[in-house]
Amino acid sequence: MSEFDLSGFNILVVDDNKYMVSLLRSTLYGLGVGNVKTFDNAKEAIEFMKLVKDNPVKAGVMQIDFVVSNWQMAPIDGLMFLRWVRSHKESLNRFIPFLMVTGFGDQTKVEEARDLGVSEVLAKPFSVLSVADKILQIISSQRQFVQNKDYFGPDRRRRIVPYNGNDRRTLNDKSPEVKVIYE
Repeated sequence: MSEFDLSGFNILVVDDNKYMVSLLRSTLYGLGVGNVKTFDNAKEAIEFMKLVKDNPVKAGVMQIDFVVSNWQMAPIDGLMFLRWVRSHKESLNRFIPFLMVTGFGDQTKVEEARDLGVSEVLAKPFSVLSVADKILQIISSQRQFVQNKDYFGPDRRRRIVPYNGNDRRTLNDKSPEVKVIYE
């Protein structure tokens, strides 16, 4: 992580387990993060994000650069929080990197989080190195965001795979004609 200066970062950590909050806070400060705001539940984090959007001076931060959230919390779990961040009109930043921390390591759960727009998933138990790796992945891979009727979030494709077929996106003499009508 030495190639990145994280001292100007404001990271929001949301977890209902005080031990995990303490562990994540210590880990992030150890990696050089400048400011870590912690919340016991997603409801408080949402209220804080709204405050940052409406009155950053009162909130004490001008922006939030990163969200780290536990998956399993009450009354609002990490997936509902992620859904709010990605799709709600009052969201501070729909494009904010979102790291989901979870004890669910199976593929279906990771895919569920991915399909809701998570940037990365960090499985418990984790090490300082694994947290650093996830943060490095998010910072260094500027993935495009995709929006369609079923999804909004980072492009889920991680690899650039060569395509050997015909490129069907190019126009040719058999392409339908597009007419532009001006009034």
